[in-house]
Amino acid sequence: MPRFKSLTLASTAALSLALTGCMGGGNIPDASAPITQSEASQGAEYHPQLLAEFGGAYSGPEAAYIESVGKNIAVHSGLGNARSDFTVSTLNSSVNNAFAIPGGYIYTTRQLVTLMNNEAELAAVLGHEVGHVAARHSQRRQARAQQNNLLGAAGAILSGILLGDSGIGQQISQGFLQGSQLLTLKFSRSQELQADELGIQYLNRAGYDPRAMGTVLASLAAQNSLDAQIQGRDAKMPEWASTHPDPASRVQTALSKAGGATGMTNRDTFLTRIDGLLYGDDPAQGVIEGSTFIHPDLRLAFSAPQGFYMVNGTRAVSINGQSGQAQMSFAPYNGNLENYIRSAFNGLQQGLAPSNIERTTVNGLPAAFGQARVNSSSGQVDVVVFAYEFANDRAYHFVTISQAGRAGTFTPMFNSMRRISASEAANVVPRRIDVVTVGSRDTVASLAQRMAYSNAQEARFRVLNGLSSNEGVSAGQKVKIVVRAR
Repeated sequence: MPRFKSLTLASTAALSLALTGCMGGGNIPDASAPITQSEASQGAEYHPQLLAEFGGAYSGPEAAYIESVGKNIAVHSGLGNARSDFTVSTLNSSVNNAFAIPGGYIYTTRQLVTLMNNEAELAAVLGHEVGHVAARHSQRRQARAQQNNLLGAAGAILSGILLGDSGIGQQISQGFLQGSQLLTLKFSRSQELQADELGIQYLNRAGYDPRAMGTVLASLAAQNSLDAQIQGRDAKMPEWASTHPDPASRVQTALSKAGGATGMTNRDTFLTRIDGLLYGDDPAQGVIEGSTFIHPDLRLAFSAPQGFYMVNGTRAVSINGQSGQAQMSFAPYNGNLENYIRSAFNGLQQGLAPSNIERTTVNGLPAAFGQARVNSSSGQVDVVVFAYEFANDRAYHFVTISQAGRAGTFTPMFNSMRRISASEAANVVPRRIDVVTVGSRDTVASLAQRMAYSNAQEARFRVLNGLSSNEGVSAGQKVKIVVRAR
């Protein structure tokens, strides 16, 4: 059965572990010690878990190319003597993210790769992650977490995405934090800046243009801003991440570290090799179209309330807004909706139970819901679990959290859950990157009209291709557009 990502890892903010919140100066620690057997064993243990958490490994010629570039830049770190000492994985995720864990395990999402515009930028991102491994940042964060008993605090940080609060949030989300997630705790400001600086060193050693670290960070900052604009939310980093510099604040630092050095970018090679790369949601994990989520394999669809935006993952869909947050996911089902709801409440916090459970029907689906009022540090909140039976052994549910008395905000969403027909499921077609050569009559406006979106076409095209607001295109230039993959 296709899976959804857990809520604690589904938010864009939460997933941008490495590139959206790092780096800030200071002396670089010893980053030349080779990978130890202990580190290699630790990485091997958590590698399968991280693949599962982040959509699995993306395969094909594009992934093979990304792996080759990643291993090449990793060798220049001195961590290992051969390319085989490193494992570079492309994740089948629609979120812009990259991260690393001990033992030479480096990850980037396919979505982040689509935002890049040359091979040097790809090497910069992967080199940044190698820098985290070389400087043993994960181990330092783990040691500090264990020393300060940070397990609960990390749970509160992750739950802040859902709750915006560290009281009930800390209690509810501790159970989500597993060992593999401890390895991907957000790094400190100085650690992120150190990883950027190490990545620039590796770019120089490999002969790449070191300015690529700054340009890819600029593209990521522009994408963050565009996403916020499209989703109708504030582009500012959430308060819990305020100690981590966002991409925009790191661009000039990275460019100044690069100095006046130049090198190869391999732009045309890169664009040719990523042509056809899956862009956005994978239909196997469901897709978001405007305010509607539709899953062709699970044959279901629902719509977010007005003013809310959604983030899709492999095991959950998160729904975020000013007046509350929610997730849609699933759990084992034995045919009893009441027991299913009670289990969902208990899974949020041991001993948490609804005040009552009511049965209903939504668009022909047997359904039930329960609510509990919980005290938090910022006041009382209402927690609702609304579940739907799709088969005798299959159910799905929403968990919503809102200020006391505001649970009705989600009523339109609860009432929108429905089965979809086979024909509707068949019409869900993925998007892919199409690399085209600019013709003599082409303009930014004409090329943007070919983007497979109904809104913000030109803005999407400019961010995708790293173009400023007044920058044009020239004949013979290769550019990326997003098309439907029929």
